[in-house]
Amino acid sequence: AVDESELLTVPDGWKEPAFTREDNPKGLLEESSFATLFPKYREAYLKECWPLVQKALGEHYVNAALDLIEGSMTVTTTKKTFDPYAIIRARDLIKLLARSVPFEQAVRILQDDVACDIIKIGTLVRKRDTFIKRRGRLLGPKGSTLKALELLTNCYIMVQGNTVSALGPFSGLKEVRKVVLDTMKNIHPIYNIKTLMIKRELAKDPELRSQSWERFLPKFKRKNLKKRKEPKKKNTKKEYTPFPPPQPESQIDKELASGEYFLKERQKKQKRVEEIKAKQADALKKRQEERNKAFIPPKEKPAVKTKKVSTEKKIDIEAIKEKVKNAKKKKLGALPVEEVKLKMAADEKKKKKK
Repeated sequence: AVDESELLTVPDGWKEPAFTREDNPKGLLEESSFATLFPKYREAYLKECWPLVQKALGEHYVNAALDLIEGSMTVTTTKKTFDPYAIIRARDLIKLLARSVPFEQAVRILQDDVACDIIKIGTLVRKRDTFIKRRGRLLGPKGSTLKALELLTNCYIMVQGNTVSALGPFSGLKEVRKVVLDTMKNIHPIYNIKTLMIKRELAKDPELRSQSWERFLPKFKRKNLKKRKEPKKKNTKKEYTPFPPPQPESQIDKELASGEYFLKERQKKQKRVEEIKAKQADALKKRQEERNKAFIPPKEKPAVKTKKVSTEKKIDIEAIKEKVKNAKKKKLGALPVEEVKLKMAADEKKKKKK
């Protein structure tokens, strides 16, 4: 019994056998050709390396022609061509050469395990300044971001004008396209590079190959989302009703409802004059009130009554008597002469005894 997971996985180092003349000995029935235009600045380089292009395509029996007047490159099959896919690879080769990919890298497309992808990024961003900034973000400072992406995907990447040309294995091309499109959608390539680094480490473990890697991969969230400013006046849509709105009342209908319609012309004029006079009286009254406001005195603040400090203090007679007695006991001024002599004599006696 063989495990199904082993049948689904490709063994390491396995390569599909090359297509030889024995697989198609009679060759091709029809002649196929592809042509592509190239910009003026590529003319000098293509003219220099065209012999090498003819030599590389000659090994697969494909003819190549360079037209400098029209600015085009053409590849065609011959009677000796046996590989039907060789013309497709030759078409990709001239496309890459037109997109500023050097010949040393573009010639790798003729190998069986190498493919190419030309990603158009010119129409993904509206503003030209924003497009240039995001394209520069893909390159990184001194091309460091692009170099890291090349190492992780095993692809050669060339950013030129409004396109990104990638050359390498199919799995790497898929990742390159995802990173390029995300960068144009304002997602920094460093997030995708971190994810690719983790995947590269996980692929080394044979136990994790058949498991889901979602728990290991980081989930990045946008933190600087700008909320859209809500308008001050919100227009709310009314509920749809199949019936039309009611017809507004005319002036005659209003006069009929109030009974004014049946009055005579003289009475109508008198009523209008009374209404005008009433409005004038109200306006005059309001104007008079506005004028009288200047003559209304402002309200004065209430006077604050100050509390009288009582100057009368209770005198403690007993305390004063005690102070006087204590002062009499104390001797004021210098000692009398007799007491000074007695003190000096006492001090001398003490010295003699010692």
